[in-house]
Amino acid sequence: MKALFSAVLSVALGLGRLLADPASDLQTVQGHWQPSQAEIAGKPMPDAFVKSVRMSLKNGKYEVMVGDKPDRGTYTLDASSKPRQMIIVGTDGPNVGKTFPAIYEITGDTLRICYDLSGMKAPTEFKTLPGTRLYLVTYRRSND
Repeated sequence: MKALFSAVLSVALGLGRLLADPASDLQTVQGHWQPSQAEIAGKPMPDAFVKSVRMSLKNGKYEVMVGDKPDRGTYTLDASSKPRQMIIVGTDGPNVGKTFPAIYEITGDTLRICYDLSGMKAPTEFKTLPGTRLYLVTYRRSND
């Protein structure tokens, strides 16, 4: 009986960590990220492009470097929505003045973001389709 109770308790504690308060996302997403794969409008992005991108998130501000070209702005998270939503607003660089609704999920050192580059509305799922301006990126936490 003790073994059964111990097993149930272990599973419950594990689920508790998986279902942690989404408000902690603000802290969890902070750091340096590098894409491991990306696609737009149903087509994969070239490896050379993916390898040239770096992203930093800190205190509601982002910086994306594509090669040596910066794009900076702000982001806000809505961890209460399903799927979780993010709003990106460009303040400096090629996206200045643009707003991109997105959805995100973070699991360990992996962050997936699906952006609507048309600026219309947040995607409803993590996939892109031909004829859209949906952009899906899977990032891995980086030590850079």
